[in-house]
Amino acid sequence: MAITKGGLTMPLNTTEKQFESDIAAALLSPAGGYTRNGDCYDPKLGLFVDTLIRFVQKTQPNEWAFFEKQNPVNPVRKFCTAFNNACDADGLLSVLRYGFKHRGRRFRVCYFQPESALNQKDAQRYAQNEITCNRQWFYSDTTHNSVDMVLAVNGIPVFAFELKNQFTGQTVENAKQQWMHDRDPREVCFQFNKRILGYFCVDLTEVWMATRLAGKDTRFLPFNQGSNGAGRDGGAGNPPNPSGYLTAYLWEEVFQKDSMMDILQKFMSLQDGKTLIFPRYHQLDVVRKLVADVRQKGAGQHYLIQHSAGSGKSNSIAWTAYRLASLFNTENKPVFASVIVVTDRTVLDAQLQETISGFDHTLGAVEAIGEDKNSGDLRDAINNGARIIITTLQKFPVIYTEVNKTAGKNYAVIIDEAHSSQTGTSALKLKAALADTEDALREYAELEGKAEDEIDPEDALVKELTSHGRHKNLSF
Repeated sequence: MAITKGGLTMPLNTTEKQFESDIAAALLSPAGGYTRNGDCYDPKLGLFVDTLIRFVQKTQPNEWAFFEKQNPVNPVRKFCTAFNNACDADGLLSVLRYGFKHRGRRFRVCYFQPESALNQKDAQRYAQNEITCNRQWFYSDTTHNSVDMVLAVNGIPVFAFELKNQFTGQTVENAKQQWMHDRDPREVCFQFNKRILGYFCVDLTEVWMATRLAGKDTRFLPFNQGSNGAGRDGGAGNPPNPSGYLTAYLWEEVFQKDSMMDILQKFMSLQDGKTLIFPRYHQLDVVRKLVADVRQKGAGQHYLIQHSAGSGKSNSIAWTAYRLASLFNTENKPVFASVIVVTDRTVLDAQLQETISGFDHTLGAVEAIGEDKNSGDLRDAINNGARIIITTLQKFPVIYTEVNKTAGKNYAVIIDEAHSSQTGTSALKLKAALADTEDALREYAELEGKAEDEIDPEDALVKELTSHGRHKNLSF
């Protein structure tokens, strides 16, 4: 039996506790990937201490033995202190990604899923994480307040949820008020980038979130799909869900264990040292769909991403560039030799560099070929295989004949403001510089019914053809 209220049709049991129970059941299922944490939470340290220590002992026995030898008296408490000091200095997001050093030894507090399926060692490490979901999290030793739900990585609380139910007269607006006025930002677990990285308000129809608690100044943003779903024109809110809650995408998709860890590793970013960025739903959706399509089809496809003003285009470009640059094929080789971002906005240079440098140190620095550099610097960056290059279109006509052989090399080209910078002579020279000429010559020879060695690659017509149309080694 079901009841209807305000256009909502839900099962008869519509209490907030049932809503909470349904979410927890999904997350704690095999598909959700979480387990319940049975360890005690220490509000002074802001940790499920036993969980964190167990993870370190299990995954890094030599490092733990070294730490115990250096700290024979109360090593557990001292390790937690070292961890907290690292979070104070570098922020939790950085510590999750790279660990922290203590007396010359690096300690990891979690492991992420490797990009390449051939990396068995990292896959085994990832499986050793203890990713947990707990209801009614009593987070303080000075109050008896509890948060409806908390997700933790190896004992470290990372995301928290206040759940509301329209059938009992409360909505996300009540959850916002609760976060703003009933949760003290001075608590260890609520201090910026020290523990909780995202504060979510969830009811039967909408989701809102914030990354910093600041009392009445807390800024919440919508985390909804749009009334017709992501990527489709429509209004605010979420589309109908014939099989459950309108907000079920949050726990069935976004916070499924692997997805949540992927967001921590490859999406969240710290900008200007003071703003934590969590992807909006449309950004998460489009980047993941694009990467999945490239992984399946390889290079040579063209994509168009439409972003409205103020919807986070620069971050979407940064996330896309990073994901494509770190994408590997089945032979454990990078899909693209370089990812080239073509833009006229100098502000994007700094933002891209800051965002990407926070993700993966192994990719190296972003090569920004700005006004202070010349076309020769662009040529060298391409020839040297820089993983991510930012440049203007106008630099290609000067060096398009000087790029080393591109046979067998794939390139991803991300064009900012496609309407203004992907047509004209400069765009043709970009294609001419990066196109796999040998592959283009083979196609031309087949069309002309000639042997490949009869075709002169310096012929003006051949050169013209290689700068037009699609190329199997170029993704735009």
